Amino acid sequence: MPQTPQLPTPPPIPEPSPKPDGIPSPEPGESESPEPARTPTPTPPLALELLVHGVAGAAPAELLGDPRTVRVTGDSTAAVFRRTEDADAEARPERYAGRPVPEAYCWSRLTSGNGARALWLLLLPFMVANLAHWARPAAPAADPAPRAVRAYGVLVRILALSLTVLLIAAACEVALDLFAWQCAGSGTCTADRSWLGLLADGGWWAQPGRRLALGALVPAALTGLLWYLSNRTWSAYESQPPPVGAPDPDTASDTAPALGRPGFWYGRRIVARLRAAHTAAGLLTVAAAVAVPTARHDRAAGAALLEAVGSALEVLLAAGGLAVAWVVCRRGRSEARPDRRLDRAAVGLLPGAALALLAAVLLYACWSRPGWTSAGRLPGDFAFGALMLGQGLCVLALAAVAAALHRRAPDPAAALHGLGGPAIAMLGCALGGVMSGGVAQRVADWLDGGATPGMAGAPLPGPPVLLSWQAAVLPPLLLVLALVAASFAVRGARAGRRLAWTVAAEYPGEVPDPSRSRRIAAARTAAALTDSAPWFVAAVSGITLLLGAAALAGAWIGGRVPGEAARGSGPLLETAARAAQDSGSWLIGFGFVLFVTWGRRAYRDPAARRTIGILWDVGTFWPRAAHPFAPPCYAERAVPDLTWRMTGWTGHTGGRLVISGHSQGSVLAAAAVWQLPSPVRRRVALLTYGSPLGRLYGRWFPAYFGPGPLTALHREVDCWRNLWRATDPIGGPVLPGAPQGVDRGPLADPVAYGRSPRHPLPAPILGHSDYQADPVFAAERDALLARLDQAARGRGPRPAGAGGVPGPGVPGQRLSKAPAGPADPPGTAG
Repeated sequence: MPQTPQLPTPPPIPEPSPKPDGIPSPEPGESESPEPARTPTPTPPLALELLVHGVAGAAPAELLGDPRTVRVTGDSTAAVFRRTEDADAEARPERYAGRPVPEAYCWSRLTSGNGARALWLLLLPFMVANLAHWARPAAPAADPAPRAVRAYGVLVRILALSLTVLLIAAACEVALDLFAWQCAGSGTCTADRSWLGLLADGGWWAQPGRRLALGALVPAALTGLLWYLSNRTWSAYESQPPPVGAPDPDTASDTAPALGRPGFWYGRRIVARLRAAHTAAGLLTVAAAVAVPTARHDRAAGAALLEAVGSALEVLLAAGGLAVAWVVCRRGRSEARPDRRLDRAAVGLLPGAALALLAAVLLYACWSRPGWTSAGRLPGDFAFGALMLGQGLCVLALAAVAAALHRRAPDPAAALHGLGGPAIAMLGCALGGVMSGGVAQRVADWLDGGATPGMAGAPLPGPPVLLSWQAAVLPPLLLVLALVAASFAVRGARAGRRLAWTVAAEYPGEVPDPSRSRRIAAARTAAALTDSAPWFVAAVSGITLLLGAAALAGAWIGGRVPGEAARGSGPLLETAARAAQDSGSWLIGFGFVLFVTWGRRAYRDPAARRTIGILWDVGTFWPRAAHPFAPPCYAERAVPDLTWRMTGWTGHTGGRLVISGHSQGSVLAAAAVWQLPSPVRRRVALLTYGSPLGRLYGRWFPAYFGPGPLTALHREVDCWRNLWRATDPIGGPVLPGAPQGVDRGPLADPVAYGRSPRHPLPAPILGHSDYQADPVFAAERDALLARLDQAARGRGPRPAGAGGVPGPGVPGQRLSKAPAGPADPPGTAG
């Protein structure tokens, strides 16, 4: 704990200095003319450097370069640290003349805390679907409320809802169809599994309806677990209030960038609303999986009373589905103000009504039906096919809306010409299908023993035919992707060889070393592959869409698994179809087992858990606007933390502050600066390095980090510099076309080509790390603080409220205002 700050000791009163030689003393009676009063030299205002680490995190001692650190504010999850000797810096500002006080904001435990968070890997499809919401193109500034933006948000939310239904349907397929219906109804399957004796013939649970009711507890418990995790993180992440003095929503500009709006990082209402809808959808899916086969049997048996009850329950299930769809489509995010209201009717009544309806369905299924026996599969083929078809149509509609938005506000830097969001959504659907189908395929293979599910002679019918077709298209998909990756690697190798001839010329006076040049060129070429990632994602999404359509057509037209559908078509085609089905099933199973193994290892191994945390650093920056069961958004805690710290410290001390962000920390720093009130922003400088703001976020999320929003931030913040290297695979320039711009780079990496008296050992290729070791870093930081000091003394490059950004190193010079780019109006986040 820091010691209580001690007030500085007042300096002693100086003695009167003697008269210099040669100046006579006054005669008696003469008055000595008073000397002018000495004005004490004012102590310069304190300067603070707030360091924000990037992906993978860093210990406070590593960030501050001192093993002795103390927590200044915060908790065990996220906190601000200082060196122990700097804990009371505000009480002794004279000690820090000419240098800033370093302090570090450590947020790594927001993404890689306890071992249970490794289970978030299972929520990967939900996270990807949520990213698709934020990857839409920018809306034109001339249109205050474009319908296309709202349509885009509705489509993504529907797609996210379908993923929840798909997950619960897969759990129903395993628990209800494979175990409770097929295996428990087969004496061959239960003979070797004594633990299924409870469901064997002769017992109370032997009737199919009662077995289904018992099996329904598994997917119902999974739905409850998802609700619990979302509710627990909701109170910790989405409920962080904005700082006092935040921009007034009633006076905010309609063209303000989205990340500068007061309610952007306060998603309490939308997450609560979506959580209620998705929880109800999961419970209704379980209820439908039990009610539909039970009602079908009652209609076939002619039991009038039970048939009426079953029909009434089916009507109520349909009504519940419509209510869930209405809640999901009715309202999106509200960013114009922190919306603290909750939709009590939706949040409270919808899940409760769905739970009551599930309980009624289970009671209905448990009614005695002595003549009922289970045979074949549960009616799930149509449900899985309808889900897959709906997802494909939704992705195509999303692509049409995104293309229309991109045409109205073209952005040459946007990934895939504005189609990045639909491509990401397609990946989320593919991940959901592979994970859900993989579980069903592996369980069916295990229950079937040595047989292949769905093939002739297998003791069990197996999972729906569509899941076997999905497994069969996986090997050709992986083959095509391997070829695409190989083509990128060959092109990169050729570019590296060409670049190696010019590397030595960048270091004047050095003797060319071919081996050294090749290593430097290889690092630059590998870093440049990041710029090809959009086209790789496009290839994955396009091929997945085509192969998915082929699998759906094969399942609906043939009605049999691929191995059976190809029977009689020739030895070559039969062998290929059987090999694709078997290898795809094993690949899906192996991938799922690898997934679970990685999660278990992460639970026990902190290093592996930290690796998983890196994935979430990138994927969970965005609020949960589309899927409430996605991993929580750490920025809804980190951005208010940084905003509160900068606002409180500058208001208390009146000092200057430079917020220094590396990698993902630069994204948090920029988001926090956007949230600052204008008087505070004029006291803050922004230093980013290794930053993905332009290279990754600007391309994939153009509505929020495109040229328009970043140019607006360039105009608003007093000082901003960005450092980047050509060997960095993540960082890059943020505004390369801005006059007297933000960017400085590419920095030399390595700093020395060969050995020299100044660098007697080989200089390493740093890539994305150790920007602070470069002398340019300290020089740019000091220049930013000097420019802030000039502005505070009234000699600054711009007065309060003026546009433009001071030119580096030129007092009084201002950058011309760049034209405003596309910006979304408040409250139109879909």
